Amino acid sequence: MLKTALNSYHHSQHGKMVDFAGWEMPLTYAWTNPDGSAGGGITAEHVQTRTSGGFFDVSHMGRLKVHGRQAGKLLEKLCTRRVRDMKPGVCRYALLCNAQGGIHDDIIVYRMDEDDFLVVCNASNREKVIAHINAVKDAGGFVASLEDQTSKTAMVAVQGPRVIEFISAVSQEIPGLKRYTFAVKNLLIAKLIVSRTGYTGEDGVEVILPAGMIDMAMTMIMKKAPEGLIRPCGLGARDTLRLEAGMPLYGHELTEETNALGTGLDFAIALDKEAVDDGEAFVGADALKRSRDSGGPPTKLVGLKVDGKRSARQGMKVIVGGREGGVVTSGAPSPTLGICIAMAYVPSASSTPGVQVEIDTGKGDRLGATVCALPFYKAPKVKV
Repeated sequence: MLKTALNSYHHSQHGKMVDFAGWEMPLTYAWTNPDGSAGGGITAEHVQTRTSGGFFDVSHMGRLKVHGRQAGKLLEKLCTRRVRDMKPGVCRYALLCNAQGGIHDDIIVYRMDEDDFLVVCNASNREKVIAHINAVKDAGGFVASLEDQTSKTAMVAVQGPRVIEFISAVSQEIPGLKRYTFAVKNLLIAKLIVSRTGYTGEDGVEVILPAGMIDMAMTMIMKKAPEGLIRPCGLGARDTLRLEAGMPLYGHELTEETNALGTGLDFAIALDKEAVDDGEAFVGADALKRSRDSGGPPTKLVGLKVDGKRSARQGMKVIVGGREGGVVTSGAPSPTLGICIAMAYVPSASSTPGVQVEIDTGKGDRLGATVCALPFYKAPKVKV
């Protein structure tokens, strides 16, 4: 099993370690609260991130350097969004599609300079994404190179309403970053990439740095942060946080069979970008155009507010008008809202907020639910 550079830290903080996409990762932690009581766990870590600050090891995610004279043109062919209009210091969320308009992965592209890009992909898809990029590169004869930097680097996320306030005490530049931009900073002889991005619905940063520097960086962060302001949080809280924020997860909301136009990620899909200067039709665009022109995808991703205290789970069937018409992709109790929530694909005609549906638990009963818009939760703006 693969281990991140923070593996010993997770064990020292009593992380409950699990196998996630071939990596040993913390599901939850066992904290000791200031009063000496035991703390941690999914709900506590979720609340910690929503109210103060959470620290997440996301080093298992793939970090792929794409560089060369035609690196931008290659990524233009691969990504559902424009790439070559990005300025250095900008990062952009996009999808990688297959020829049928299904989804290989969702990624974030960083433009480092004119011919140098960084692609962050999901841990479970790293090898598949590498193979896909190389296949498209070779087929198109693009002059570009791909380097997998995952094992050489670490990546952490610090998220929460008090995080930028804390960072502002040690840096003036980082709090001034706009969402989906980044800065390259020096830490002794190493370079750090600090981006205003995240996967929790809260403000904060994600940091990429050499794997050998992570222990020093952790010591600096935790030493300077007031007690309790930032605590380690695991995969369990990361999942409930992103669900509240309506953010899709590969293998749940996004799959190879998922029609990209039904995901609600329209902002990340530029079907006709080849009509723009230097644009390039992306892999899968033709299939998605046919879907669009024939009335759109048959199902759409929606939020569901579930009646009662029982959670819907991935794979449960959604009943619309007495007929099976969709499937739950993710579900959990919402610590912030105090209700059970879920995301599901339902027939496009029934995707309007307010539509009443039922969820077949597979145990002989059904849960009532109401279609709602995503996200379930949106963080209030915090002035720094």
